[in-house]
Amino acid sequence: MQILITTSVLSRPRVVQFTPWRLALALLALTLPLMVVSLLLYHALLLKAAHEHWPIISEAVRFVERQELAQRDRYMRENLDAMAVKVGEMQARMMRLEAVSERVAGMAGLKPDELKKIEAETGAAAGGPLVSLAEANRDERRTSNQLLQDLNTQMDSLQGLGDRHGDVLTLIESHLFEKRLDALMVPSIAPVDGPVGSGFGFRADPFTHRAALHTGLDFPAEPGTPILAAAGGVVLSAEPHPQYGLLVELDHGNGLVTRYAHTSKMLVKPGDLVKRGQAIAAVGNTGRSTGPHLHFEVLVEGVQQNPARFLNAALAAPAAPTSQKSNARGVN
Repeated sequence: MQILITTSVLSRPRVVQFTPWRLALALLALTLPLMVVSLLLYHALLLKAAHEHWPIISEAVRFVERQELAQRDRYMRENLDAMAVKVGEMQARMMRLEAVSERVAGMAGLKPDELKKIEAETGAAAGGPLVSLAEANRDERRTSNQLLQDLNTQMDSLQGLGDRHGDVLTLIESHLFEKRLDALMVPSIAPVDGPVGSGFGFRADPFTHRAALHTGLDFPAEPGTPILAAAGGVVLSAEPHPQYGLLVELDHGNGLVTRYAHTSKMLVKPGDLVKRGQAIAAVGNTGRSTGPHLHFEVLVEGVQQNPARFLNAALAAPAAPTSQKSNARGVN
């Protein structure tokens, strides 16, 4: 297609020729700006209509929003159903574990009254069955956020119950070793000269403030105070630990190991032979600790025992670690 353009009788006419491709590009160049402007106007119109509550458009916008919210709510409820089933299975396992713990506790010589005392000290609380959570999920009046909050509460409760069972089982295992401990008793000395700040047993963790099993004896002392080997043995390890800080471990044979944690300086190395009363480290505040002290542990076959059983009869160990008050405390 050709278009002749003339400006006067004497001037030469100009010829503009349009091919199909040129026509298509010209139409596209005109159409795109019109589409963009139309979309912007449409979007602005919808926002204005929704904001000012125009009769028809605002109802349509709210309908679309309700549909999207309902779809998201259905999706969340379906996922919450699946999660509630999993949490219900976990709760059933916890109940079986609690029954096993009670049976093993009886075999270990722990009386039911002692277990009830532990529950009272740890503040363990049992929740209701998780079937109620599934029923609540079918209640259309409850929002997904409320159901998710209930599920998180159940998960936190189960986690706390699991931690308590783990500590109780450790204590039960400790009682099962009592007869063997009688044969492994050796004359020993306190690794640090001074009173015990926190004893073996359940207490409030100094960092989380939750009840936890304290697996040794704490001896508050000035930094640099010599730490003595409680018994003769071989240095099993002498290295930093993320929880215990600078840690020294002595192997006394027959599965008996002692630990000396949170030290400021180690005076021995792995493989060294040490005598009873020999200085092996110095008191410090390394690792997860709130003040300078020695955290002393005794392990039999890898299970923490009450170190007071291995120390001289003159050492008075605290019966209830939660009643002991000291500024120097460790996590262990």
